[in-house]
Order: sequence, then C-alpha cells, then structure tokens
Amino acid sequence: MRILGIDPGSIVCGYGVVEIINKKITLIEYGVVEAKKQHTELPRRLEAIFNRIGSVIDRALPDEASIESVFFAKNAQSLAKLSHARAAGMLAATLKQLPVNEYSAKEVKRAVTGNGNASKEQVQFMVKTMLNIEETPDFFDATDALAVAICHALKANSPRSRAKSWKQFIEQNPEKIVKK
Repeated sequence: MRILGIDPGSIVCGYGVVEIINKKITLIEYGVVEAKKQHTELPRRLEAIFNRIGSVIDRALPDEASIESVFFAKNAQSLAKLSHARAAGMLAATLKQLPVNEYSAKEVKRAVTGNGNASKEQVQFMVKTMLNIEETPDFFDATDALAVAICHALKANSPRSRAKSWKQFIEQNPEKIVKK
C-alpha cells in the first residue's frame, strides 16, 4: 500500500509518499510546496498546494492519503490559513478518489518516536532513520509529512486496525487466504 502524507501549511506545505509491503516501510518521494515563495496572495498559494499535491498523486500513485489535524495555531488568522491549506491538500486527494485519514500531531509523534511530545528534531531523526534518508531536508515540513504517512502505515497494518469490508480484510491479510 502506498500512502501520501501531508503536513499542511499556507507558507510551506510538506508532502511525502511511503510504501508498506510486508510490514516494511520504504520511501517513494518527499518534498515541500513553498507556496509563499511562489505567491503572496492566499488563493494563489492554495492553488499551488492543490496543484502540487495533485501532481504528486498522479506521479506516485498512492492508495490512501493521511493528513495532520489542526488543533491550535498562534492566532485565529493563522488557524484560518492553516485550515485553508489543509483543505487544499484534502481536496486534491479526494478528487483523485483517495481515502483521507486524519491524525493529530501527538498521534503522529507517538507512532514515529514513541513520545507524543517529541520535538520536530526527534521526529526528523526517526523518519530519516526509518526510511534510510541520508541528507537532512531543508524543511521540517517534509519529514513531518513523511511522519504522517508512516503513522498511517503503522496504524493501518496494526492488528487493532479493523477492515471496513471483506475486500479490505483480504488485502490486509493475504496470508489468511487458503488456496486450493
């Protein structure tokens, strides 16, 4: 299963795609949309995020998307802009028929580091270690997006994860199929 992770932001929006096969997670691609560098007005930044996420989906062909939930921001205006950026990413995934899964920052940090209060540096270190990334990305947003994707990969493949249909159960548990 390929998973797109999105770390929403109206200035810099991170994205990352991982693949999980037989409980092994591998890196497909990652990067950022430097929206504010490209455009000063918010609608154009949202368009840049929407278009880039759509391009990543077309290129990497993920099966599902995961995005970080927004719980707080410095002020109401920041929260509104962050929510708009999040919506642009979610809409890009939804229009490409991808299921979108949401995780809080604490859930993501706990899944990747074991500590829901981990720093961005700790998350980045663990993501780089788990995915064998040698260089340090210029933005935490890229490794945060990969962390969101890893979180979903781990949760979707955990024994506690419940299949929503028989088809999904079979896809998640191919070893349980008896072939004659």
